[in-house]
Amino acid sequence: MDVSEPASISSGIAQRYATAVFDLAREDKGLAALEQDIAALNGALDASADLRALIASPVYTRADQEAAITAVARKAGLSAMVTSTLGLMAQKRRLFVLPQMLRALADRIAAEKGEITAEVVSAKALTKAQSDKLAKTLKERIGKEINLNATVDESLIGGLVVKVGSTMIDTSVASKLNALKNTMKEAR
Repeated sequence: MDVSEPASISSGIAQRYATAVFDLAREDKGLAALEQDIAALNGALDASADLRALIASPVYTRADQEAAITAVARKAGLSAMVTSTLGLMAQKRRLFVLPQMLRALADRIAAEKGEITAEVVSAKALTKAQSDKLAKTLKERIGKEINLNATVDESLIGGLVVKVGSTMIDTSVASKLNALKNTMKEAR
């Protein structure tokens, strides 16, 4: 069995749920509400190790998962459609794809609004001014509004790795050191 097969299966499941939820929200003119639900769920997943364990652990029964995720959804004030989708995902043992589904939904909403997401990894957290300047520069090059999804990886030492669609720009010190190391090996 190919190692990437489970990941592609999860991705496929997440994409199917995302497509269904997105289409229903668009038909009901509820994309703004869906965007708020996505932010609330991402916030809850970031803040709660218990919630992350609930969606990933096979030890909880379907009924336990459904009751817990429905309670979380109601407490967060999520729309009825998203709440029922989460309940269905729990019944079908599909909650483990929730983070991937949320990312797919965010990408679809951005595309609908004519925006594109840039994945940015930096050695230190970007300041607001740096983020704004990077978004402006990328917008000038790509011609679309840019949403930055920034993360920190201290192993980069300095610089950035920016990925927009299939294009990757790596200005990190770590990659430059690796390139120098390879050049020195070839020079021997």
